[in-house]
Amino acid sequence: MKNEMIVTFGGGKKVDAEFNGFTIHTDQAEYAGGEGSAPEPFSLFLASIGTCAGIFVLSFCQSRGIATDKIRIVQTHVVKESGRGIGKIEIAIELPEDFPEKYRDAVISAANLCAVKRHIMEPPEFVVTAVTR
Repeated sequence: MKNEMIVTFGGGKKVDAEFNGFTIHTDQAEYAGGEGSAPEPFSLFLASIGTCAGIFVLSFCQSRGIATDKIRIVQTHVVKESGRGIGKIEIAIELPEDFPEKYRDAVISAANLCAVKRHIMEPPEFVVTAVTR
């Protein structure tokens, strides 16, 4: 099964992706020649990791009737020693004091189910071609 995402150019350094009825806007920061009018693509990549973990934590808590208003996820990335690229991504699930102790390890396991993370750990094959239409 193939799913298509259509990527178009919106002027300047803007690049948009259309998928499943949504348009995701990106731009580059001003220092990189853009207007800074939307997140950079790499920022969306990083956000997809944290929000993916978040949906699993949210679903875990909702299925057990655990309030989520005092839970937050803090994602930190550490640059490689070479200064190029990310060497480590840390995800901290901040839980309130009244979070049930019996679920602490389970909520971590839930966050680790994130499909984005699993795809990074077992990356897909990338095939880039140029076609005339």
